[in-house]
Amino acid sequence: MCELKKLLHLFCFSLFFCIFSQAGAAELNLDKVKSGILVDADSGVVLFEQNSKDQLPPASMTKIGTLLLIMEEIDQGRLKWEDEVTTSDTAAGMGGSQIYLKQGEKMTVREMVKAISIASANDASVAMAEHISGSEEAFVEKMNDRIGLLDLKNTHFKNVTGLPEDGHLSSAHDMAILAKELLKYEEITEFTGTYDDYLRQDTDPFWLVNTNKMIKSYPGADGLKTGYTSEAKYCLTATAKRGDMRLISVIFGAESSKERNQLSAEMLNYGFTNYVTKTFNQQGETIAEAAADKGSPEKIDVVLSHSLKVIEKKNESADYQRKVSIKKNVKAPLKKGEAIGHVSVYKNGKEISRGALISKEDIKRAKWSALFTRTWKKSFFAN
Repeated sequence: MCELKKLLHLFCFSLFFCIFSQAGAAELNLDKVKSGILVDADSGVVLFEQNSKDQLPPASMTKIGTLLLIMEEIDQGRLKWEDEVTTSDTAAGMGGSQIYLKQGEKMTVREMVKAISIASANDASVAMAEHISGSEEAFVEKMNDRIGLLDLKNTHFKNVTGLPEDGHLSSAHDMAILAKELLKYEEITEFTGTYDDYLRQDTDPFWLVNTNKMIKSYPGADGLKTGYTSEAKYCLTATAKRGDMRLISVIFGAESSKERNQLSAEMLNYGFTNYVTKTFNQQGETIAEAAADKGSPEKIDVVLSHSLKVIEKKNESADYQRKVSIKKNVKAPLKKGEAIGHVSVYKNGKEISRGALISKEDIKRAKWSALFTRTWKKSFFAN
């Protein structure tokens, strides 16, 4: 009888939880704000959206695009964390959120990224743009080129800060995709997930306090970027990770920071409550072997650049297939990390996730003598 009561209690609790979750899904709406979206950070699958393609001023969420280009410069070796950046008169004169850089003042790339990520510093954003491209205008052109490559049709940037300017627009959908790209660089959440820090510690300590209070109040939150102007109102691109699942939520046009954070938390709760992540392969896992034309060695281990995951509703039953595609003519030399194919996951016949396949190591071009021997062997055994 005791066991029967326990089972009955468990059944009632499960039924209540199910009803509560479904009610939460039905009540999830963003009527109080201009637009919003919730996406899975790994696959980009949209879990919830409302007016997500509407063009709106993004305020300082613009800096997600600024940070993306900075991280790509670092990743490609054109920029180093300890490089010194000199502040121009233009950068020093920026208004709004700032760290009060002085003309001629030098900070490292790491310090500038810290200032942009934590304090939303406009002066640091412009200083970095000038350091990379020579001028803010040239850097903005690169930002818009990058947006074009991502096929983000609702976004056009006029500056790197998000300060109001005619034609400076984005959308919740586009901002989520930009955030997804930025989060591929795992170091970024070391900055965006930091609540407070200091600059100029040896001379005149400047206290940085994160504009995104959700990193302190929401379990698993570690970014990404707030925004506010009188025109845009309160905006937030938030991200949180629990277990293998990372979600991105975007809010445009809330009336207060409290409302912005509350609705972001509701969206994230909806995702974590109703969905699970399925991991097929881990980052760095060897997926296949490929031949390198004129390479030394001749065979390449092909690995995943990032973990291959999909998101699905809890208790969902789906049929998944995985397909590996390698370039037909892979020619040496190759650098470690160079893309040479991809692996796709299909759900019920439709592609839902794709991961880049890269070379596990450097592949040199084989010496003439080795190539001659290979040709001779192939010719001999062919006969």
